Amino acid sequence: MDLHNPFLQGLGIELLHWGPGEATFRLAIDDRHLNRQGALHGGLIATLLDAACGYSGLHAGEDEEEVHGLTVMLNIAYLQMAREGTVTARGRVRRSGRSLYFAEAELSNARGELLATAQGSFKRPSPRGGNHHVA
Repeated sequence: MDLHNPFLQGLGIELLHWGPGEATFRLAIDDRHLNRQGALHGGLIATLLDAACGYSGLHAGEDEEEVHGLTVMLNIAYLQMAREGTVTARGRVRRSGRSLYFAEAELSNARGELLATAQGSFKRPSPRGGNHHVA
């Protein structure tokens, strides 16, 4: 799936699934993703969860114009460290209005163990406003 996001692509993050109200990303952990303690960096965990939440509310159909959004607020709970392997972030919209939507995401390892969760609010551009990008 084509991601069109140089930041996420540069980190090695792959978009696995993107449909109405949901998005799934995957990352194969390597040395560049680790902090000084040898664990997956918290900022990268935040990025994965933000992308999963944000993209979940921005799906456009095949013939529709690409939609971008802006993160308004993101709350993260870090539950368990990851040091190697693959992690998957799954996001879904919980409630949606005209311009704001609320989404949640979970990050898990290949064994299905929950590593972190996030909840946030996100803003779609107004019909006459400019486009913003999800962080």
